[in-house]
Amino acid sequence: MSLQDRVAIVTGAGGGLGREHARYLARHGARVVVNDVSIEAAESVAAAIVAEGGDAIGIGASVTEPDAVAAMAETVMQRWGRIDILINNAGILRDKSFTKMSLDDFRLVVDVHLMGAAICTKAVWETMRAQRYGRIVMTTSSSGLYGNFGQANYGAAKMALVGLMQTLAIEGEKYGIRVNCLAPTAATQMTRGVLSDESLALLDPAFVSPGLLALTGEEAPTRTILCAGAGHFATAHVTLSQGLYIGTRDTAGAQLVEDWAAVANRAGEVVPAYGFIQAERELASAGGEVGVRATLR
Repeated sequence: MSLQDRVAIVTGAGGGLGREHARYLARHGARVVVNDVSIEAAESVAAAIVAEGGDAIGIGASVTEPDAVAAMAETVMQRWGRIDILINNAGILRDKSFTKMSLDDFRLVVDVHLMGAAICTKAVWETMRAQRYGRIVMTTSSSGLYGNFGQANYGAAKMALVGLMQTLAIEGEKYGIRVNCLAPTAATQMTRGVLSDESLALLDPAFVSPGLLALTGEEAPTRTILCAGAGHFATAHVTLSQGLYIGTRDTAGAQLVEDWAAVANRAGEVVPAYGFIQAERELASAGGEVGVRATLR
């Protein structure tokens, strides 16, 4: 019971992947807040967890409504006095090719996935800072990491969550807050009709949830993208090639075209510890001042 008495909020947990996340965390000792836009669905999952011997409550709230999310966080604090884990799982799909996609559908998907995660994280952030402990998981996707036809809105939102994770992990480090991403492949309402029945059986959402133990436990990493599906686990990385100093003369553009293979060569690529690594290296190669990392507070 490695998550014994930890308090976890799982958004979009009235069904599918979120439901399995909530049940998994409860089986490992966490007290679980089952959140869903449908209060009936949330309370049903919470009741099932209690019936299995766990401790859970269901709360209906849309992740896009700051007041409702803040009220949820306050309810949790009144009941259990702390919030240790937040799983930002809530999401929707509005798939169409970019040509046919309306801006309303683009904005809606970004609002739910990106802004919903930001709103929920904001609601628990100060609590986690004060208790000097927190575990936050953003739900990204291979569609964001690598692209997928018909999912410009979804992919943009999912990659944006990686950027949110990168910065929050840096800002939360000294407060004991660790922030990671989970990129699941699972059979849910979002994927039915896309994959065969055999593949859907192998992609049971329950096979993804064990990844949460690594991302939310005492020894959790931070700034990690964990890919999970069908019992297979891998990590993905945003990397920076060694590159090539070309200079600033007028012919730099033509030289870049000529030397493109060397600039894009992935041998020796690195995973930057923070964003200004790029600027520091560029300045160093040009003979300029190094050490430009921002220290905003």
